[in-house]
Amino acid sequence: MKLGAVFPQTEIGADPGGVRAYAEGVQDLGFEHLHAYDHVLGADRASHPGFSGPYDSDSLFHEILVVFGYIAAVAPRLELVTGVVIAPQRQTALLAKQAAEIDVLTGGNFRLGVGLGWNAVEYEALGMNFHDRGRRLEEQIELMRRLWTEPVVTFEGRWHRVTAAGLNPLPVQRPIPIWFGGYADAALRRASLLGDGYLPRLAPSPPPEVGQVLERVREAGRDPESFGIDARISVAEGTPDEWRRAADAWREAGPTHLTLVTTGGGLEGPDAHVRRLEEALEVLR
Repeated sequence: MKLGAVFPQTEIGADPGGVRAYAEGVQDLGFEHLHAYDHVLGADRASHPGFSGPYDSDSLFHEILVVFGYIAAVAPRLELVTGVVIAPQRQTALLAKQAAEIDVLTGGNFRLGVGLGWNAVEYEALGMNFHDRGRRLEEQIELMRRLWTEPVVTFEGRWHRVTAAGLNPLPVQRPIPIWFGGYADAALRRASLLGDGYLPRLAPSPPPEVGQVLERVREAGRDPESFGIDARISVAEGTPDEWRRAADAWREAGPTHLTLVTTGGGLEGPDAHVRRLEEALEVLR
């Protein structure tokens, strides 16, 4: 089981030196991968009655793929993971290009986690339809995999058209692994049929969708042993004993990865997050 951390988007601050110090600290502790969450624009709650999302215009978010380009240079041993990028609110060919570039910069040490998101305000601002995002995501996956593996692509789908064009450079991994987030029935179906792995929700023990997605993988005639599960547990709050119990509960489910979350416990700045990861590491090892 590989051990990683979640980049503390909302609590790390905007100083590039802090981003570098955090990434180097995570790498120096021996973690193998680093997740980051995606958020492009924050909605002003006062102007959007009924808005109930977890992030708004007061939430600081580094752009996920740009910051990965930076982290690839300062912490080159870390596998970088979008956990998750909201693919349907982004242009597909551009996302494929950006992902290919991160894969090149990391030497093929990148996973593209994808999901649908929840923020209709963000979709509107980016010029994308919020209501057909699930169906478009499936077509996006097909097109991106072709763009990552073929030097020249011609593709005509319901939402995408590419006429004899291709990415250069192609990624190191051909194709880049695609992992799915989400826990609705449709998300589990997509993960089992189209995904290389699954990113469950943050939980102190395996939620029921973990078993459900693995069963769907079997039903699809795929080998569950080749399908990844990246569990997340919080070490932002609670006691070392609670962290250990959560890790043990997940270990019994046999995930391929375990990722530690330090956001949400009042830690201030990158150094505090690295110290908490060090404390958790001592407990879990």
